[in-house]
Amino acid sequence: QVQLVESGGGFVQAGGSLRLTCAASGISFSAFAMGWYRQDPGKQRELVAVISSGGSTNYVDAVKGRFTISRDNARKTVTLQMNSLKPEDTAVYYCNAKFTRGPVMFEYWGQGTQVTVSS
Repeated sequence: QVQLVESGGGFVQAGGSLRLTCAASGISFSAFAMGWYRQDPGKQRELVAVISSGGSTNYVDAVKGRFTISRDNARKTVTLQMNSLKPEDTAVYYCNAKFTRGPVMFEYWGQGTQVTVSS
């Protein structure tokens, strides 16, 4: 059974920091690209940051220089360090695991964790 469990969300004032962690089980973690997405009510879910199985990272422009994604394959965790938070970062943040090889794709989601940034 695959599980992605997020933790670390909460309420913070603008300029503050939060650290989100996603703990994975039931997958060959090191083979999966891991990502963080976010979604505001009424908006589409958007990719925030992704880290490949090889450790390459990519960020949406809005968070570059403020957020850092990292992974620990031994602990099967992926972390999103969020600094200099802004009210527009408020959203539910979801952990994502994706494996693609040729026509085969496996994708899993966590349940989400709320991040609220006050102005």
